Amino acid sequence: MTTFKEIRGTAIQSVSSDPSNPEEGQIWYNNTIGVLKGYKSIGGVWASGGNLGTARGNVSGAGIQTAGLAFGGNIFPGGSPAVTNVTEEYDGSTWSPGGNLGTSRQLLAGAGTQTAGLAVAGFTPPTNLQTNVTEEYDGSTWSPGGNLGTARYVLAAAGTQTAALAFGGFDGGPTPANQSATEEYNGSTWGPGGSLSTARRDLAGAGTQTAGLAFGGQITAVSNVTEEYDGSTWTAGGNMGTARRGLAGCGIQTAALAFGGNLGPGQPMTAATEEYDGSTWTASTSMTTARRNFAGCGTQTAGLGAGGYTATAVLTNTEEYTDPTFAVQKITTS
Repeated sequence: MTTFKEIRGTAIQSVSSDPSNPEEGQIWYNNTIGVLKGYKSIGGVWASGGNLGTARGNVSGAGIQTAGLAFGGNIFPGGSPAVTNVTEEYDGSTWSPGGNLGTSRQLLAGAGTQTAGLAVAGFTPPTNLQTNVTEEYDGSTWSPGGNLGTARYVLAAAGTQTAALAFGGFDGGPTPANQSATEEYNGSTWGPGGSLSTARRDLAGAGTQTAGLAFGGQITAVSNVTEEYDGSTWTAGGNMGTARRGLAGCGIQTAALAFGGNLGPGQPMTAATEEYDGSTWTASTSMTTARRNFAGCGTQTAGLGAGGYTATAVLTNTEEYTDPTFAVQKITTS
């Protein structure tokens, strides 16, 4: 039998107190309390971040955990809903004002980075109609980009400012319908891509233009369906454990994160978090605050969620996800 010393190169030490700076995989015996302990991954953990300056739902996001964007959405000044063009930038601890969108809107999609962001489509006042407007962010100012071919809202987006995907959503026109259409952006023009196998709205997206991911949303009921994009065709991926709409997603096709959302019309919000490895979704630690239609961005190991709705409130609350998170754990045998 292989011993711990042969694996680690050191024996298990007997110590009177836990080490102050343990290493991953280190094991020791605390002889003061008679407990065998180790320093190991405890999986993903959500922790509080800095609050948004403006509480809002139906907001979109882009970027990473230490350089995030939140833009657009629905605020409630004096208790009345109002669509906004406000943009905020996150530095890993604090949100600060950025340049305002040229078009106020909610239920839009976002992609790209804090200094090269993309705001796509959505729902605009005062007529409350879907739009095909695209805007590009350079770190301080939003400028017009090429219009999306199909105006829609509650869609998803992925990729970068110069190589993006937009897919799914809802067309609230004369013949309202869920959308399966996918469009690809080259930095100036949207062109047709392969259609989703399952038309749906209020879904989440992740990945790149040639390796995209679509998951969740609403067909008639809420969905747990995942599809993977190879640059031309969507194919079936592994289903999520929790069907939901209004969720957030981030990461890449082989390492994605899905979090939050709503379990269906008239149903509660969820805080459920799942990680995707390219074929299977695995449950992780839930968010502290269940919410829907919020700004999400980041990676599978460093996610960010901000704003959104609970059943009774519009949020400024921000949460940060870290995986792996390491902690001292008691070691038991069975």
